[in-house]
Amino acid sequence: MSQLQIPMSVVDLKKMAATIRCDIIEMICTASAGHPGGSLSATDLVTALYFRLMRIDPANPRWPERDRFILSKGHACPVWYSALAERGFFDKSHLGTLRRLGSILQGHPDMNKVPGIDMTTGSLGHGLSVGIGMALAGRLQKKDYHVWVVIGDGESQEGSVWEAAMAGTKWKLDNLTAILDRNNLQNDSYVDEIMPIEPVADKWRAFGWNTVEIDGHRMEEIVPALEGAKTFKGVPTIIIANTVKGKGVSYMENVCEWHGKAPCREEADRALEEIRRCSCEQ
Repeated sequence: MSQLQIPMSVVDLKKMAATIRCDIIEMICTASAGHPGGSLSATDLVTALYFRLMRIDPANPRWPERDRFILSKGHACPVWYSALAERGFFDKSHLGTLRRLGSILQGHPDMNKVPGIDMTTGSLGHGLSVGIGMALAGRLQKKDYHVWVVIGDGESQEGSVWEAAMAGTKWKLDNLTAILDRNNLQNDSYVDEIMPIEPVADKWRAFGWNTVEIDGHRMEEIVPALEGAKTFKGVPTIIIANTVKGKGVSYMENVCEWHGKAPCREEADRALEEIRRCSCEQ
């Protein structure tokens, strides 16, 4: 197994989340393209998974016993790329090649190019169904790996999400956890203005899932929720993580424009200063 020291403490997880947020800003600024808002909102969740919860081996990305991770909202891949690089799956120098011709790190994740990517994503609404298949495969093969799927709240307007929800309950897939990045914004406006999904927690409970609601930026809530999901038996778990789009960068927070806009160098430097200052104050 990798010699990288994990699982991290809550304090160290917060520091790593700040590092990953800085990576995201640098990557998207350098590429002059990308999706900072949803990458930043999911950062604390992805950090906790990769540096505390998931059983993985960076030296052996296709290890059959590994936990699986799917970022269904694939446009937020900068957060995934950073976590993989910081975890040791590939050299960090690749982060500076985001979206370049010939780079392994394209605008949506590709399982055939990037070490550690378990599923190519980008077409919204598909990830949870793939997670259902992985969880079923694990049961049939008598493997004890866990499948984690991060979905978006705008994505939750897709009917295929709810078809997958029915299937997860039918087969009692307690080796599967979905995490809803509930940042309230999508590409064009607020989720509740485009197509409301509330009462979303009640809906998941009605579909038979173990439903947990947390602050998706407090490691003190994230870690026990993820640990509890991994041990919960009988039905799959959905963690509804209430988050802030653009979290950590004041001028990006809760601003729809930053769903898919790259900061210029001056804006990026301001963002980096804010993230680092906040990290020092924690």
